[in-house]
Amino acid sequence: MSDDEADRPTSEKRPHAPPASRLGRLARLGALSTRALPVATEAVRRAAFGKRSDAAAEREAQRRVLENAKKTAEAMLKTLGEMKGLPLKLGQMASYIDGLAPPGYEEKFQEVLKKLQAKAPPLSREAAEKVVTKELGPPEEIFGAWEPDPFAAASIGQVHRATTRSGDRVAVKVQYPDIDKAIVNDLKSISMLESMIAPVGRKYHSKETLDEIKAVFLAELDYGLEAENAEMFRRIHDGDEGIVVPRVWNAFSTKRVLTLEMIDGEDYASFCARADQDERNAASATIWRFMFRSLFKHGVLYADPHPGNYRFLGGGRVAFLDYGCVKKMPAHLLAGTKRYITTAMDGDWEGFERACVEVLGYDRSDPESFKLFVDYSKMILEPLTTDGTFRHTHAIAREAVAFLVRGGKRIMKPKEGEILPNLPKPIHMPQDHTFMNRLQWGLASVMAGLGGEGNWRRIAEPWIRGPYEEI
Repeated sequence: MSDDEADRPTSEKRPHAPPASRLGRLARLGALSTRALPVATEAVRRAAFGKRSDAAAEREAQRRVLENAKKTAEAMLKTLGEMKGLPLKLGQMASYIDGLAPPGYEEKFQEVLKKLQAKAPPLSREAAEKVVTKELGPPEEIFGAWEPDPFAAASIGQVHRATTRSGDRVAVKVQYPDIDKAIVNDLKSISMLESMIAPVGRKYHSKETLDEIKAVFLAELDYGLEAENAEMFRRIHDGDEGIVVPRVWNAFSTKRVLTLEMIDGEDYASFCARADQDERNAASATIWRFMFRSLFKHGVLYADPHPGNYRFLGGGRVAFLDYGCVKKMPAHLLAGTKRYITTAMDGDWEGFERACVEVLGYDRSDPESFKLFVDYSKMILEPLTTDGTFRHTHAIAREAVAFLVRGGKRIMKPKEGEILPNLPKPIHMPQDHTFMNRLQWGLASVMAGLGGEGNWRRIAEPWIRGPYEEI
């Protein structure tokens, strides 16, 4: 028995469905917040004011918070894992995106939360069997062999091994019962918060951003769309031997069940722990081609780059497993995105600033905020604008978040004689651009874990400067 199987709770102890009621989900998050508050408070205090001048007091504060950090992360693991849905997605993001966990406690949090990437607590055997039976028929009749316990579990479904009657090994992703209701209620709770801050939120287009998040996350509930996305990525990368997209078994797939070719290989954590630099470079280049050929050539944004979605097959070959969070960019926005990247590549900083205003909605009338966002944009584009060897590191990935936090703190500092913070003028970024940040931060952290070195500009530049091709 593997360690994972040994740690897995028995089916009798596992729930049949995640909590779906709005009040029930809010109550669980409320209980979790009391554990997280001391760690968050100390992290904010350190971000705002730095270390204490009294060395003994600083050591004692760090000791107390570090002691609580792992316990807090374990509580988050349990609660978010049981809730599934959007809270689990946020936990997954915190588990790998550098800079999101409380400063100074990242390693403690990520050490525990990384289990959410593919090992979230599964539901009972009966739960999955009922869904498959309703959608396709009894699994023991549909498949030649069916494993009742999942080998992976994530935010909206869990994955079971099976074998078709023709002898092909497949991975069957089964949606959690009532997860659609749970996600809708999560989104209602976020909408309620947005309405409470509406006087300020309207300035910052919070409703439009929330509408985009709703649309993309609700689309993830349709496994039929995910099957179409997987086939689209197969066409996009046809001929690239390094990129492996599992084949969809449409006969065994519905809106709530998705059956894919079983892909073995090495998971992200194992690969990062073992691979030499040449292997890391080759795999990193494959991931870079996968992300940016689809985006810059066809306007298709793969918006969920988290580590659980890869299997490493050797020789630079990488399999990409999940196609739920995919966004098709409008042609005009893709052209605008290419415009500000190419001006940065060419060192045309006047043109770059114009593109930031006209494409990204940056506001020159607020000079301090304008400079912050322009400098930030230059920084995150460095892998694409550097014509030479660039090495991805955790320090660089963390700085992308920390740079905005530091700059925002400086800008929001109350003016002399005032109490309320100085809110910067809002930027009017296109709604369809919302998930670009998730890709930027997430991919930077994934590449940092791999530690890949290469000329990333040379890989992506032909697609950035090349024409858009509809897929």
